[in-house]
Amino acid sequence: MRVIPVLLALAAVARPALAQSEEELRTFFEGKTVVVKIEMPGTEAGVDVRPGTPQPVVFPSLARRLKLFGTALRPGDQALVTKIKVKKDLIEFQLGGGGYGTFGDDASPNVNVPSVPKSARERELEDDLQRTNDPDERRRLRERIDRLKRDRQREDARNQARAAEAREIKVANIRQRRAEGGSRFNIRYEPIVPAEALTPEGVMLALAEYVDFSPIAPGGPGGPGALGAPIEPNADVADQPTELRKGLTVEEVDGMLGRPDAITKRREGTFTVSTCTYRTPGRIITAEFVEGVLIRFAMAPESP
Repeated sequence: MRVIPVLLALAAVARPALAQSEEELRTFFEGKTVVVKIEMPGTEAGVDVRPGTPQPVVFPSLARRLKLFGTALRPGDQALVTKIKVKKDLIEFQLGGGGYGTFGDDASPNVNVPSVPKSARERELEDDLQRTNDPDERRRLRERIDRLKRDRQREDARNQARAAEAREIKVANIRQRRAEGGSRFNIRYEPIVPAEALTPEGVMLALAEYVDFSPIAPGGPGGPGALGAPIEPNADVADQPTELRKGLTVEEVDGMLGRPDAITKRREGTFTVSTCTYRTPGRIITAEFVEGVLIRFAMAPESP
């Protein structure tokens, strides 16, 4: 009968341990940029990885997700680690937002349009039809009712056409959001995440075939333009950050990279997201800001 108290005691010890491990992983990974080696789907379902099994990634399953949700990240894409979440039997390694379909994302393309109800006049004529027995009057009433019914059906058809157009727009919008919403790796273990996996080294080992964690640059690791390497600041701007990272203000990023070549804006719920494109020697940087604060960025080599 002492089994339950012992299990409760072990669980009480395990919860702080998991929280401590998650905090260590978040401190190490979040805000850093990595390079993915495989295609990743534009969904919060992401890519399931089961370390230590004969087939850690079930590629037919991954192919189905890619076909259904499209590709958010491709081999060679640089992605910001936006969140690490440790659960009982898995570690979530979220990139570029973690994938579309999380809480608050509208993933349904449906646009519901109710049918046009009968007008008060149509209902009144139907009541009159019930009350009269005169054949001529009944014929006249039916003709009027039929005209109103046809008008209502035409209005229904117009509304359905508008709804179909709105659905197409919504599908295209969701597809775009999926392409921009990042993805994630779900590192799964059975029955629980082992202690050796709850370290930065354990995570990198589990994802070594699918993620490049090393700095990459055109001139070699650690060279100019390497991920995480300092960016040369503008000489005329003092006391500014020298490393691009989330949380910087748009003024700080402009101070590092100069004025952007292009700026676009879009709405995401109640927020306005500004996307700025910067050109620096040898690369193009795309940065997204919400309320003037950097939330994600990506770097790509400049085409020759």
